[in-house]
Amino acid sequence: MIRFSRIRTKKPVATDDSRIYTNLDTLSRMEYRAKGFSFNTRQPARSILTGRHASRLRGRGLNFEELRHYRPGDDIRTLDWKVTNRTGKPHVRIYTEERERNVFILVDQRISMFFGTQSAMKSVIAAEIAALIAWRITSLNDRIGGVVFNDSDIYTHAPQRSRRHVLEMLHKIVEFNQKLIAGVQSEAAMLDKALQRISNITKQDSLVILISDGTGWQKTTSDLVRKLSQHNDLIAVNIVDPGEKNLPSMEQLIVSDGDLQIATRTSTHKIQHAFKKTYADRLGEMARELRKHTIPLLIIDTLSPASKQLISAMGGRT
Repeated sequence: MIRFSRIRTKKPVATDDSRIYTNLDTLSRMEYRAKGFSFNTRQPARSILTGRHASRLRGRGLNFEELRHYRPGDDIRTLDWKVTNRTGKPHVRIYTEERERNVFILVDQRISMFFGTQSAMKSVIAAEIAALIAWRITSLNDRIGGVVFNDSDIYTHAPQRSRRHVLEMLHKIVEFNQKLIAGVQSEAAMLDKALQRISNITKQDSLVILISDGTGWQKTTSDLVRKLSQHNDLIAVNIVDPGEKNLPSMEQLIVSDGDLQIATRTSTHKIQHAFKKTYADRLGEMARELRKHTIPLLIIDTLSPASKQLISAMGGRT
């Protein structure tokens, strides 16, 4: 039996607990943990980006420098066949590596991320993963930019390379994070809107890292991801909580969104099965679409420290 009742208030609970709401001091300290991993094409054997995923990573972009005559030892793949046919002599195209590469992080701070059952909220873990990536990218002299979004707003940060710039971006993530409050209406369409926004600001050969729980993933989302991946590298970081997969078996469980609360029995097989199926369907659809376009998927949970999980997934040692 399910019983509904109304809660009198939807005001946020004041707390300094960094497991519930993040803060700029915590994200700033991530700078000292952002070591032992990279997003280069050459990855450690244990990295999730090895093999077919690594082959998709373009690394830094290349700038055309000159055409010159072929010399013994040159890579034949650099031959310019049009010039070669026109002149009758083999010519190769010479490129130089760009000094900087644009990296964009998309950070989900919707109400669906304001969930955690044991150690931390998904929204907090997402913010910490974003901070780790931002600090690491900056330390490697690449430029970092991004899009932060919630259920009503989208903030765009143009790519730059400086510590001050990273702090400004982290400040905006904290601002969005601390606005989270139970009772806010979830807006699934914001995922597509955020992807469209990041598509509008990326250039060819950028690296885009999506940090989200995948709520609201639909066919239009898959289309946006496919188009974005045609000229850029994509990595998806899915934030999960064990409570989403396995509902605790109880005679009475009270669940609230800050406005209404539900009292229900979760010990029944029907409810347990439906709960697991909903989670599997959501994650499964996203995973299938990413796999179809050879986009690596990193699963980060809310139980272990974000830094340890990210470094481990990228093949480093914590």
